[in-house]
Parts: sequence; C-alpha cells; structure tokens
Amino acid sequence: MSDKKRPVYVQYVLGGLSGIGATCVVQPLDLVKTRMQISGMGGAAKEYNNTFDAIGKIVRREGLLAMYKGLSAAIMRQATYTTTRLGVYTSLNDAYKQKTNKAPNLLASMAMGMTAGAIGSFVGNPSELILIRMTADGRLPVAERRNYTGFFNALFRIAREEGILSLWRGCVPTMGRAMVVNAAQLASYSQAKAYLVSSELLKEGIGLHFTASMFSGLITTAASLPVDIAKTRIQNMKVAPGELPPYKSTVDVIVKVIRHEGLFALWKGFTAYYGRLGPHTVLTFIILEQLNGFYNKHMGVEGSKSGL
Repeated sequence: MSDKKRPVYVQYVLGGLSGIGATCVVQPLDLVKTRMQISGMGGAAKEYNNTFDAIGKIVRREGLLAMYKGLSAAIMRQATYTTTRLGVYTSLNDAYKQKTNKAPNLLASMAMGMTAGAIGSFVGNPSELILIRMTADGRLPVAERRNYTGFFNALFRIAREEGILSLWRGCVPTMGRAMVVNAAQLASYSQAKAYLVSSELLKEGIGLHFTASMFSGLITTAASLPVDIAKTRIQNMKVAPGELPPYKSTVDVIVKVIRHEGLFALWKGFTAYYGRLGPHTVLTFIILEQLNGFYNKHMGVEGSKSGL
C-alpha cells in the first residue's frame, strides 16, 4: 500500500453521505420529536401523551406519508451541517494525532467536538429552521399553515417574506445545542471506542462501532435535549408585525418551560429523541467507518481508520 494520504475534502464528502443515509431511516422519529417538543407551548394542553400516542395521532390525522414531511430539508441539513461538523472534527482529530503521535484525551476530543459543532450549525442553520417548520406545519390550524412544498420553496419564501437574515433565526441556541451535542457525541464515541480497543473488550469492526455509538447516543440525548427544545421553540415561533416574540433567548425558553410545564418537560420527547438520535448516531458512525474503510482500501490510502 502506498503512503499517499486522503484529501481533506474526502472527510467532508464521506461525513455528509453518512449523515444523509442515517437521516433517510430515522426521519419519522425526528418529526415526532419536533411535534412533542412544541406540544404544550405557553401552558396549553399537551397534545400527545407519549411517543407512541404521537405516532398514532399523526398517522390517523395526516396519513402515513406525513411521517416523512420535511425529508428534503432533513437531507439538506445533513448535506450542510453534518458534512461540515464531521469533516471539521475528523480533520482536527487527524491533525492532533499527527502532531502529538497519540490519540486525543477527553478534553481535547470535547474541544474539537464543540468547534466542529459550532461551525457546522452556523452553516446548516437555514436547513435546520426549514426542517423544524416543515415537520411542525401539520399540527397548525389549516389557515395558519405555511404549506411549504419543499426545501427550496421554503428557502426562497422565508428570504422573500421575512428577510434573508431570518434564515439564521435561532442561530445562537442552535450553535449552543450543536456544541453540546458534538462535545458529547463525538468525544464520547472517540473515547468509548479507544477504551474498548485498549481494554481488548472489542476489536476494530462493526461490533465496536455499534457499541461505542449506542453509548454515545445515550450520553448525547441526556445532555442536549433541554437545549434542543429551546432551539425548536425559537425556530418554530410565529411573530406578527408589532408583537413581541414569545421567547427572547434560550434561557427564556428554559425558564418558561419549567414555570409552565415543569422541570421534566425539558426532557419531553426523550424516547422519540433517543429513538431518533440513538439509531442516527449508530448509522452515521457505522456508515462513516465503512465508507472510510472502503475508500482507504480501494484508493490505496495509508491506514484504515476514519479519523474518529
């Protein structure tokens, strides 16, 4: 095998493809998670009792295909957000290993994850906002629905009707969530994988990737769900001309949720969120590891690892 190294752009392409593949599988659970998070806003009655109740009501009222509403926006989100965050993280991880000749420790992994998450979420914020609106639209009264026909229809309508900067509405809580998610997800995956290999519990392969990613998904869900709820509500809110927005900031959302709905409402939709994030994490990392292995093998690239 030659000593040639993988071009940096390949890290980004493979990261985006892995995220898109995972999203096509878990999109229904992402829709359920969004619906549950905006249910009960402002002290209104909760619309859904649990994840399974939400699935049943959505399918009954809107049809089975409604579970895939917003798929075009979800794919574009992965093409922007995941492409950037995984590309940045694997590039930083590889650079760290080359400079220090050792794997990064927990704090270094978390710092790289936070950096990758912040950059990726800024790039992907327009797709994130459109995804939230498209998945939430079906629960609104018919007269209030936005009725976007697809990602680009939503993109141009929002820019025209609300101004182009409105595509970055909720950017701060989105970046905050992404920093938490990626510090937890990428760092916990890298650390769990390194521990399992060093302790000789598992060898390199799908079993190792599956175990490390399931652990990563659980840690990430618990850490990021309160921030995710704040992001979802800010991006979904409608603000009429001359009216004050219902929420001013991430902290304002969290305070109002606790006041009106109780502390544990910050983890509303935990099952749906983990049901979405767990498999998404597993599929993303497994697909990414396999794509990297395939590329390295067939392109004669040095080593066989993914940069994670």
